[in-house]
Amino acid sequence: MNDRSEYVEKMKAKLDEWNAEIDKLQAKVKAAEADAKADYEKQLEEMRKQRDRAQEKLKEAQDASDAAWSDMRKGMESAWESISSSFQNAINRFR
Repeated sequence: MNDRSEYVEKMKAKLDEWNAEIDKLQAKVKAAEADAKADYEKQLEEMRKQRDRAQEKLKEAQDASDAAWSDMRKGMESAWESISSSFQNAINRFR
């Protein structure tokens, strides 16, 4: 497995983890009191946006040529870390 394949697989696994977390938190939103529900919905929407950004980055990595991948990897990692951090912050607000 080459460097890009490993990176893509790691990204896919993280996206699966995030999707499971979103599903779990969606159940929490349904059970929430009315005053907390709106805030939870807002947080879930932000998490979905971050997940969608990550999916776009995953597609970019998959579609890139080998030459383009070596040029874009550092920027991709930086973007992925930013998305991960934002997603984790949203999760923490639920707790």
